[in-house]
Amino acid sequence: MENILAGLCGTTPEDPLPVWVHGRVGHCFNQLALNVVPHVVLAVVSACFLGTPRSGSGMSHRRGWRCRIAMSFVLAGLLLADIVPAAISQQELGPVYLEALASGIAALTWLTHGLALIMLCRSIHGSTRGPAVLALLTLLPLPSLLITLVWYCQSGTAWSPAHPAVSSRFAILCLQLASLLTYVISYLLPAADRHDLLSINSSWQQDQLISEPGISVSDQQGVAEDGESWLSRFFYAWMNPLMKRGYQWKLNQPQDVCLLPRKLQAARVCDRFYACWQKKAAVHQVEEETVSLTSPIIAGGDGSSNALDRSHHAQETVRLLSVLHAAFGLRFYSLGLLKLAGSLLGFSGPLLLNLLVNFMESRQEPLSHGVLYALGLFAGSFVGALLRNQFSYEVQKVTLMVRAAVISAIYRKALRVGSTSLSCFTVGEIVNFMSTDTSRLVNFCLSFHEVWSLPFQFAITLYLLYQQVGVAFLGGLALALLLVPINKVIANRIMESNAEMLEHKDARVKLMTEFLSGIRVIKFYAWEKHFSTRINTCRAKELQKLRAIKYLDAVCVYLWAALPVVVSIVIFITYVLMGHQLTATKVFTALALVGMLILPLNSFPWVLNGTLEAKVSLDRIQRFLELVDQDLEAYYALGSPSGTATAIDIRGADFSWVPVKEESTSQPLSTGSLQLHIENLSVRKGMLLGVVGKVGSGKSSLLAAITGELIKQGGQVYICDLEQGFGLATQEPWIQFTTVRENILFGRQYDARLYEEVVEACALSEDLNILPAGDQTEVGENGVTLSGGQKARIALARAVYQEKELYLLDDPLAAVDADVANHLMQKCILGILQHKTRILCTHRTEFLEKADALLLMDNGRIIKTGPPADILPLVESVPKFKDMNKRRNDKDSDEQGQEEVIETETEESLQDKCLLHKEEEKKEGALDFQVYKAYWLAMGSCLALSILFSLLLMQASRNISDWWLSHWISSISQTANTSVMASSTSLPSTKLLLFSIVGLVSPIQALDTAPVPSNASVDVNFYLTVYGGIAGANSLFTIFRAFLFAYGTIRAAVVIHKRLLQRVIKATVTFFDTTPTGRILNRFSSDLYCVDDSLPFILNIFLANMYGLLGMLVIITYGLPWIGLVLLPLAALYFSIQRYYRRTSRELKRLYSVTLSPIYTHFSETLSGLSSIRAMRATQRFELENELRLEQNQRCLFASNTAMQWLDIRLQMIGVAVITAIAGIAIIQHQKQLGNPGLVGLALSYALSVTNLLSGLISSFTTTETMMVSVERTEEYTTDIPMEPQDKLVQVAADWPSQGLVEFQQVILAYRAGLPNALDGVSFTVYPGEKVGIVGRTGSGKSTLFLALFRMVELKAGRILLDGVDSQLVGLEELRSRLAIIPQDPFLFSGSIRENLDPQGKRTDAELHEVLEQCHLRDAVTQMGGLDSELGERGKSLSVGQRQLVCLARALLTQAKVLCIDEATASVDQKTDQLLQQTIRQRFADKTVLTIAHRLNTILDSDRVLVMQAGRVVELDSPAYLSKKDGSLFQRLLHSGQQ
Repeated sequence: MENILAGLCGTTPEDPLPVWVHGRVGHCFNQLALNVVPHVVLAVVSACFLGTPRSGSGMSHRRGWRCRIAMSFVLAGLLLADIVPAAISQQELGPVYLEALASGIAALTWLTHGLALIMLCRSIHGSTRGPAVLALLTLLPLPSLLITLVWYCQSGTAWSPAHPAVSSRFAILCLQLASLLTYVISYLLPAADRHDLLSINSSWQQDQLISEPGISVSDQQGVAEDGESWLSRFFYAWMNPLMKRGYQWKLNQPQDVCLLPRKLQAARVCDRFYACWQKKAAVHQVEEETVSLTSPIIAGGDGSSNALDRSHHAQETVRLLSVLHAAFGLRFYSLGLLKLAGSLLGFSGPLLLNLLVNFMESRQEPLSHGVLYALGLFAGSFVGALLRNQFSYEVQKVTLMVRAAVISAIYRKALRVGSTSLSCFTVGEIVNFMSTDTSRLVNFCLSFHEVWSLPFQFAITLYLLYQQVGVAFLGGLALALLLVPINKVIANRIMESNAEMLEHKDARVKLMTEFLSGIRVIKFYAWEKHFSTRINTCRAKELQKLRAIKYLDAVCVYLWAALPVVVSIVIFITYVLMGHQLTATKVFTALALVGMLILPLNSFPWVLNGTLEAKVSLDRIQRFLELVDQDLEAYYALGSPSGTATAIDIRGADFSWVPVKEESTSQPLSTGSLQLHIENLSVRKGMLLGVVGKVGSGKSSLLAAITGELIKQGGQVYICDLEQGFGLATQEPWIQFTTVRENILFGRQYDARLYEEVVEACALSEDLNILPAGDQTEVGENGVTLSGGQKARIALARAVYQEKELYLLDDPLAAVDADVANHLMQKCILGILQHKTRILCTHRTEFLEKADALLLMDNGRIIKTGPPADILPLVESVPKFKDMNKRRNDKDSDEQGQEEVIETETEESLQDKCLLHKEEEKKEGALDFQVYKAYWLAMGSCLALSILFSLLLMQASRNISDWWLSHWISSISQTANTSVMASSTSLPSTKLLLFSIVGLVSPIQALDTAPVPSNASVDVNFYLTVYGGIAGANSLFTIFRAFLFAYGTIRAAVVIHKRLLQRVIKATVTFFDTTPTGRILNRFSSDLYCVDDSLPFILNIFLANMYGLLGMLVIITYGLPWIGLVLLPLAALYFSIQRYYRRTSRELKRLYSVTLSPIYTHFSETLSGLSSIRAMRATQRFELENELRLEQNQRCLFASNTAMQWLDIRLQMIGVAVITAIAGIAIIQHQKQLGNPGLVGLALSYALSVTNLLSGLISSFTTTETMMVSVERTEEYTTDIPMEPQDKLVQVAADWPSQGLVEFQQVILAYRAGLPNALDGVSFTVYPGEKVGIVGRTGSGKSTLFLALFRMVELKAGRILLDGVDSQLVGLEELRSRLAIIPQDPFLFSGSIRENLDPQGKRTDAELHEVLEQCHLRDAVTQMGGLDSELGERGKSLSVGQRQLVCLARALLTQAKVLCIDEATASVDQKTDQLLQQTIRQRFADKTVLTIAHRLNTILDSDRVLVMQAGRVVELDSPAYLSKKDGSLFQRLLHSGQQ
């Protein structure tokens, strides 16, 4: 190389490229370094812009462009002209070849640049100045030009006539300078004004995309990636605006994200996919000779079952996989080449590292080799980074396409499948196909290329290892392979424990649910301790399994971390024992290769797992896509058999819900068993046909047969105007999750007059006035915010608004009361629809007198047809009609009940929303330091510190073992050098320097003659021992740290759960009233799972990455201190990039999940409304809606994925910079004789892995942050929940209250601050053994008296005395356990009857049996299997009345002096009620009993009655006196009760 340079420059090989000659910059250096290199860079970057696509519109270009293009070509011409004088003048200006090379390259560069400018000028950049990079790069050759000009002026040869060539050369140089300056000035001309830009943008956008509805074009974000230069594509410059918006918190809606590139837009992808599907189907059709192809996806069946079979066969043969293969295969498989190139370039690192260290060791090689190796390292890592990054980006684009295709195929299929065949899947399953199964397929796309590339990488790595250390690598390999089965065993154990742990977790969550649902009763009975013990027992079992998992996991981590060290030690020791010598080169190359070996070994099991999962999912989706479609052509006859006046004509037709071949096997289902046989049915246009018959006689099936939802087994069906569809109102109204107006319009244009008419006709005007936002009110999923009647009327209104010719109404009158039904009949069915053909099925025969004809159906056949006068008597004579009336009244009252429930629910949910809102706000931005502190404290400071310390020891020992190697190598090379100096004759023997004692046995006889220092063998032993020792220590620290970490995180999990549970158990009742159970449960299930399992896993990775990075930095700076100058700016850069990325990535992920749920909601909604959608012919619109939602979601997913690639390429470039800097500095140090080859090799082998560490650090930190939110949420509960007072100021006797005297003194109580007083100055005394009944209207404060007595809510003022002791001074548990209560809602928990009666286990069996006898439960319990029989969840194996009795039995067992009965005998029949009252009187004869009565006759025999009104005591006297006293409230209550 030196010789070539010397020949080119005319210098000596010793100094081929002098920088400084005679006080000036050397001419050769100037031409090559300052002229050729910048031009090459400019040429390459310009070439990147050659592929820029044109923009379609003819737009005005700025003047600057033309000028710049002209100048580029002028410069190219001048440079070509420059070659002529150089050639003529021969050596005057310098060597000819050098001048020709420099000028030729420059001319080519400007030519390329000119062409690039033409392309840019015609593209979207034409309206701007174009990319700034290009303009800046044109300035790079300027220094060289100026230096040359200055040289000419100084030498005085510029204008000498004696040298014409030189003069002309000078002139050309001046012209070059002038052209360059003109170029720069024309670049700096002002840009186009704003107005032009807007018009340009809009034309560009119309050209590029289908505008989204509802967004003006100017608001839309640009299209991603399309129309960008290569440079921008490689480095994702087009993502910068998006990243910036994310950083400024401006990504709030899906619309803020850029649009998908054209190739990825859902519509295009799906078209391509379906085109391939049809090709495949057509091919099969030719093979099968099947008749018709109706739907774009799959053929249906015609009437005869034989044709049905044939089409079914054709359908089965189209495999989803083969279609995906045809549609996206080529693009996907070709990416394998990128993967291959990327993988191969990954190997260039270790190989070039090998050469570079060799170069530093030998000190013999010329410098140019070193420079070449360094450049090679740079180029290899740079290009490799680009290729790998592009590969993952392109694969992600393919996966997006696959995802879009599969999701829309499933959706499209669901719209076309016959509902009979769809019924073999549940809605949940089908939605699962779209979510879980699709994502598994998509993940397989990511891992497909791994399947072939991992073994390939493995093989190459092994071969390279073999090259380095020969057969010695087998030792290491054997060890590595040994670990694979071990890992497998451990993984299986982990899976088993995991399954068991989840079972215990489910049990614990179930218990928690019971606890929360019965929290009031539990507090009344003071059973918190019992429950917390039960929950803790479950938790202990769960933790036991968790420990097993974590410790096994620790073993896995240990093996994973120790493997590289152990494998390399085994390899080196084997190598040395075989009598070879280790060199720096070999050691470092081997280390790097071993590192590369571990990755495929670890990831291969995962990849295989993913492949198998994908296979299962593919088969599941395939099964769904093979269902038979509706085939309307075969179902309906085309010509009408009986004239044009007929709307419907059915002859001799048989229908069934189940296909023929399945029918014999299937059990008769309620609908499935029904066969519909219609001999002859003809309906005239415009008539109203009523269909009557008892429940299950086939009325709805008749409508389904007309719409084509059934399977036709013969006969003819003719429908007039089939394409138009039907107006269908189904029996169970189907409501969409959107506004009321959208529900009624159902995709049609809004026509105000028609809309008003329809709303009025369907009696919806009043309802719309009540709704909070009128017809713009959002209806919940399946219309949950509406009552049954409202749903039915909205569904009817939707059908009417569609203005079809044929209406099928399935009992729209059932869910409404008589007035509304009348209104619907008059205004709608006989009003707005009077000229349409109507078929009305209903049970409310009184409305059918106006019908033109009636059909009476029974058991799937039409028994009789005729005018209403003939048929109605037949129906009414059936006694069922009376029931109908009763049923209708029930329905009405039921509906009112539902309306009420809805009222309260909405109030609660509103309150909830406020609360929810409060909670969600907290999740913005980064986490509080307090959260980390809480986790640290939960783990315990000592433990946390020791974990960090063990991590430090582990990383340090790892790095020290590598450093020791490099030290060993350096000392070898020094010994080798000295021995070489001593006797150059014995050169070959230096190769045998490194051997061990065993080497003496081996036949190396030359030892005696070679003048080797005597301590060599001792040295080897010494070095090997130390190396082995350090590695052993590392191994020890690793296992120590793995187990410590596992122990620490489990401890944290224990502490967090314990604190959370304790706090929740002691919370006040008001907390449970205001917080939905779901929200508390969430803390105990998903958040705790996160703290138990997910957080430790990711935290482990994060810490390992962090320490790894630190260790790497320490080693690199130790080896090459100068690298610090490069690392500091890079660190700052890294910090800013990751901050930028993390913020945007968080927003994009959020947007992705926000746009994901609408897809699934829309899908499940479609499935539940299939019959309506098809009947009204809206399938196309629904497909389009699905596509739009999918597009939204894909946009966010694409942006989120690309943001990762954006980050990745920047980190890769940081890595490249580090590697290049190390190589460069190493060469400089080598020249200055400072370098230590061992350390340089070490630094480089570390630097090769820097990128993975950097990206791992960011992703693990982001995930850790997300997981920490769970700690934040549990922490919020352990600190912020209001607690019951735990103090106990008075010690009471064991038998207190012994008499049972209860005194209320001026008690005032409010449930929460800001609410009115529930008790307002209540004072009364109940004497020992007295029976007092408490009555009053709802909300008068009856139950509040008990709450006050049990201190469930603390008093505002006043006091309550029991036997003269202030209840507020007694401990809560003591107080509650000494009083007995029978609560209003009987609460039982899952467990045995014994546990339910006596959870503390204090009573004998005899006592329990006696009590059961008294409560008339003895027989029932013996029947169930005695005291130890299980009750099931919430005691569901007992009837409500029996549960009430169990609660009574509990009260009897407490033997308390004061019994409170919140009488809920509504669920007990009269007879049992009397028995109960009797038992209470007998057993509690000497005790104080307070009874809240709802049936007044139960308290007529009590001693006194306390009448409450508005929180005050109004009357307190004996019932006999009060019932006679005129005007008393008690008397009024009695009378109203008796009426």
